[in-house]
Amino acid sequence: MNLLRISCLLSLFLGTQTIQAQKKNASIKYYIHKAIDTIKVDGQLTEQSWKNAQVAQNFAMVLPMDTSVANVPTQVRMTYDEHNLYLIATCFKVGDGVNMVESLKRDWNFLKNDNFILFMDTYGDLNNGFAFGANAVGAQWDGAMFEGGSVDLNWDHIWTSAIYNDSSKYIWEAAIPFKTIRYKKGIKEWGVNFSRNDLNNKEKSSWAPIPRQFPTASLAYTGVLAWDAPLPEQKSNFSLIPYFKTSVSKEFANNDGVKLNAPSNTVNEYGLDAKISLSSSLNLDLTVNPDFSQVEVDRQVTNLSRFELFFPEKRQFFLENADLFSNLGFDNVRPFFSRRIGLNTHIDFGARMSGRVDNNWRIGIMDMKTSNDNASFTPAQNFAVLALQRKLFKKSSIELFYIDKTAIDFKTAQENGALASTGNTYNRNFGFEYIFAPKNNTWSGKTIFIKSFTPAKSGKDFVNAANFQYSSRNIIVSWQHEMVGNNYNAEVGYVPRNNYVKFNPSITKLFFPKSGSILSHGPQFTTTYYFNTNIELTDNTKLFNYLITFRNRSTFAYVVQNDYVELLAPFDPTRIGKTPLAAHTKHQWSSTGFDWASAPQHKFTYTLSTRVGGYYADGRLTSITADIGYRIQPIVNFDLAATYNHIELPQPWGNNNFLLIGPKVDVTMTNKLFFTAFYQYNEQTKNINFNTRFQWRYKPVSDLFIVYTDNYYIGPVFVKNRAVVFKLTYWWN
Repeated sequence: MNLLRISCLLSLFLGTQTIQAQKKNASIKYYIHKAIDTIKVDGQLTEQSWKNAQVAQNFAMVLPMDTSVANVPTQVRMTYDEHNLYLIATCFKVGDGVNMVESLKRDWNFLKNDNFILFMDTYGDLNNGFAFGANAVGAQWDGAMFEGGSVDLNWDHIWTSAIYNDSSKYIWEAAIPFKTIRYKKGIKEWGVNFSRNDLNNKEKSSWAPIPRQFPTASLAYTGVLAWDAPLPEQKSNFSLIPYFKTSVSKEFANNDGVKLNAPSNTVNEYGLDAKISLSSSLNLDLTVNPDFSQVEVDRQVTNLSRFELFFPEKRQFFLENADLFSNLGFDNVRPFFSRRIGLNTHIDFGARMSGRVDNNWRIGIMDMKTSNDNASFTPAQNFAVLALQRKLFKKSSIELFYIDKTAIDFKTAQENGALASTGNTYNRNFGFEYIFAPKNNTWSGKTIFIKSFTPAKSGKDFVNAANFQYSSRNIIVSWQHEMVGNNYNAEVGYVPRNNYVKFNPSITKLFFPKSGSILSHGPQFTTTYYFNTNIELTDNTKLFNYLITFRNRSTFAYVVQNDYVELLAPFDPTRIGKTPLAAHTKHQWSSTGFDWASAPQHKFTYTLSTRVGGYYADGRLTSITADIGYRIQPIVNFDLAATYNHIELPQPWGNNNFLLIGPKVDVTMTNKLFFTAFYQYNEQTKNINFNTRFQWRYKPVSDLFIVYTDNYYIGPVFVKNRAVVFKLTYWWN
């Protein structure tokens, strides 16, 4: 428990450093005035309101250097009326005037597109807000902001924009309804910043200056958007989003490759989502019989680790104010992971209220009910989550949370001779998280404490974890520790291992040459120690990187790594069902390799990563991962991801080759018509997956989807299952 005391003292000390924090760019202000005429969103500066508006210009360069004015000029104007916030950005071109873009698809890759983005801190807390933008051909980009500079692009809402393009500039104009965003009522100042990325000139810039070690999304560095009158509280805003789906599927074989003769199955389904604005900053989401069949399939990964993999949430219902729930904890200590809800079963209905109660309090309440699944003996379950967050000082906060999973109609083996339900009758987690964040992001970190409650499990059922980071222009120092008890249980979370204490220090030193092709370079040292709760070493990874960033934005890293593992349970090093290595056997090896990423401004891009070295049982592992992209601007984007692992082990495992290849093509015929085809061949799981998706956005956030999916078994190849889905959604406001 000494570590717990140290963690709390460190958190309190760093938290006190924020008491006197003042906004970094508070003197940089944009004064916005109400429009005097009707704004037509057409990418033209014709209205008198635009001619009267203040011009935000003289952007500061962020990359490659952050000590001068941007070479590529940008001008921004803003106005508003009773219903919408309007913005028009004139992005001048320097050079050949050719736009570098990925496609017309929404939520494109920031690094691979000429683009302009608006970041808004509508709460004034330097942590939460909204982002809206477009690439140089007008493809929209939007997301909800959290943790002071992260953007969740899965957030999707109603707004409109238009683009005008010629050889000397592109002009982007947008209308963002006030009912689309959340903000404090009566507030007269928001945080705001404008970001410009120009690939031809290898330059990133922003209106309010930002040190280059931070993203332009950093809300700590926003300027001020000063309103000429307090914004009124939004009236009740009610939206209904019904859907209808019909699907035809057929099972040809089970997961073991045994062929079946099952008939085709046709299912018609419908459901409804509702969004109700309880205030300008508090929202209620309701769902009945939700369906997420149109969500993009996960990119498969060859898993040679001892633990399950993490795949991010993509379902729209769970995304607004998601940081209140899903960002609790750390990468491998997450008390709540929404993808556990509806896993291998169906969600019947749910409700979710989230947002800001006042200037200092945020609240999140979620309740979801799922059906029983007879095949896996999983009973119907209810999931309840409560999160209450209090702002401290300028950016810091403390959050209390409660997570409950309760089985409905749980059956024991003694009840009428029925087969017992799997799992526990309930699992509950209760805890708090403290986030400390000064005004300028130099210091940051958080600490979390959690206790779980599970039948027949008590004692050693807690988690404490903390991290902190110091970031300056030339040096980054970080520390993280985790303590997870043997009986800690997070059935609605992602905690892949128990019964350990972890220490993870890291230091990075960067040098910035004044000239030449290299922008920065320097070493990074990271080590990770895992101990059992008796403080006996079980795992250790020592990692050395030498990082090089070139002025054209390509990167290269040379890597040397040493691993030590004591297996705490039997483990098959191939993960394909062969004889496992015995528990408590000890293994150590070294490996080396490099990571290389090309400059993003080219039509042809690539990343390449290699590792060559030892493996378990004195074996050898060669791993090569590559991703190759090519774009035919702005209509077609090709992507080929591939991983090859060659494992050499003594008998009974022998030599194994695992190839995972995933070609993908995105065709964006217009900014409303999209087609994606995704093929994945995975030798480790002996599965071939083929997925195509056609999407027609016939009006804002209203879509027609046609999805076709095939799964094949490898060795010999034959189809396992096949499905066609037709889905129609309509956003009625």
